[in-house]
Amino acid sequence: MTLKAKITGVGGYVPSEILSNKDLEKMVDTDDQWILERTGIKERRVLTKPGLGSSYMATKAVEELLNKTNTPSEDIDLVICATTTPDMVFPATANIIAHNLGIKNGFGFDMNAACSGFLYALNTGAKYIESGACKKVIVIGVDKMSSIIDYNDRATCIIFGDGAGAVLLEPDSDGYGIIDSKLCSDGVGAANLHQKAGGSVCPPNKATVDSNLHSVYQEGASVFKWAVSKMAEVSVELMEANNLTSKDINWLVPHQANKRIIDFTATRAGIPKEKVMLNIQKFGNTTNGTIPLCLWEWEDKLKKGDNLILCSFGGGFTWGATYLKWG
Repeated sequence: MTLKAKITGVGGYVPSEILSNKDLEKMVDTDDQWILERTGIKERRVLTKPGLGSSYMATKAVEELLNKTNTPSEDIDLVICATTTPDMVFPATANIIAHNLGIKNGFGFDMNAACSGFLYALNTGAKYIESGACKKVIVIGVDKMSSIIDYNDRATCIIFGDGAGAVLLEPDSDGYGIIDSKLCSDGVGAANLHQKAGGSVCPPNKATVDSNLHSVYQEGASVFKWAVSKMAEVSVELMEANNLTSKDINWLVPHQANKRIIDFTATRAGIPKEKVMLNIQKFGNTTNGTIPLCLWEWEDKLKKGDNLILCSFGGGFTWGATYLKWG
């Protein structure tokens, strides 16, 4: 019997506070039309209450997931949290989330692959299911990007938002679940998209704070060029490897980085826009949260047996695609 890991439930959470393009017009030299034309974003959510971080949003998302699936917290074997903005350097945010929810019988860890982290974590969780080591695995994608954004930098502050999504993985022997994946990375991209300070190479100090080195640094043109090429390329390669045509795909679930990148990926794969999950206009780029938040919003439209292609691109550079059959 060949086991696959299928998604049996989805939970999500976005903060209530909206940061619109009109709000940003008052903060930096930009305007609503300029942002919308270049990114497809109208507004994004931000977590503003002091003392709350990624674990707060993730806990809310997982709490909803457990309630919807009637899953007791003590039944969870593993929690994987994909995040670029952990609550702290250590302990792992996954363990904070587990503690918040009374998950006592499993283990947990964080994973960081920038915007591709959720796909990396999803595939890691699937391997624990396929091996028989775990029966119930929670995979979370969450980021509080507002915590590392310079709201004086119009190149980055217009893009990112805060949010969390989570899925429950369970074993399946009937052909549903994660069928195949292609995950990639190339360290050449580190120079184009990174956070300069806060790590072991450049620890935080007064000078790094005064120089604003703890915010996202991005060379937009280089990142855009790579993202357009790689996210589309890997999606098509995965489809071809599994003998899938565009007619076989029910939904494309792309990382919500930029609408132009999403449109190019869909066009390259031959997938019409009505089959593309899109919520960048209201949530912006929530980094690890984008793909699970799409699944969360579209869950009631998904049918058993639907073919989904999930794809992403992130800093590092990291990129990848996953083919799954909805279970």
